[in-house]
Amino acid sequence: MIALFDLDGTLTDPKVGITRSVQYALERLGRPVPEADALTWMIGPPLIAGFTELLGGTHDVQEAVRLYRERYSDVGLFENEVYAGIPALLRQLQERDLRLYVATSKLNVFARRILDHFDLSSSFVEIYGAEPDNRNADKSDLIRHILDRERFDPARAVMIGDRKHDAIGARANGIASIGVTWGYGSRQELKDAGAACLVDNPQGLEGAILTLAASTPRPAATA
Repeated sequence: MIALFDLDGTLTDPKVGITRSVQYALERLGRPVPEADALTWMIGPPLIAGFTELLGGTHDVQEAVRLYRERYSDVGLFENEVYAGIPALLRQLQERDLRLYVATSKLNVFARRILDHFDLSSSFVEIYGAEPDNRNADKSDLIRHILDRERFDPARAVMIGDRKHDAIGARANGIASIGVTWGYGSRQELKDAGAACLVDNPQGLEGAILTLAASTPRPAATA
């Protein structure tokens, strides 16, 4: 069985680093700066898509992304913490011979630094993320890229994440998904996006993965 894990809002809580870096970019652009709690919806979507919505169009989006990464690359990525129970969960899944991967819309280089920092990298066969030119920022594209590289059967895989983008990307590639509710997507968002089930804490995730692995059928790819 293959398990693909989202990073932000699933393995770690990145709220402080992401929202402060968004605020930094907005301040440098001379734009209004919302409170952190009003920016948590930026956790999960591709960065360009988030800033396009936040700024009301494409003007200044590239500069906003540059400024965001200016702060995030030095400070923001470590304003982060691993969710309680995640290290134990990953060990348990490895002991059951599951092959674990990271599939994140975050830049690959940032994802690797974060996972190295928290001593989680060794839990994963490989870490996949977006490229600086925005390739594979969309979850559908990213998961397709992973399938092309790893050549595993989508019917033997599950995508685990906290936002609709994880479920939508999985479904587009014929992979079932589990929505986790300790992150930044609502239960309704995850249900509407087609998550096969919802899990409320890391302790319940192992059972959900194994149950899903034993069930049939898997969703047909939609793209």
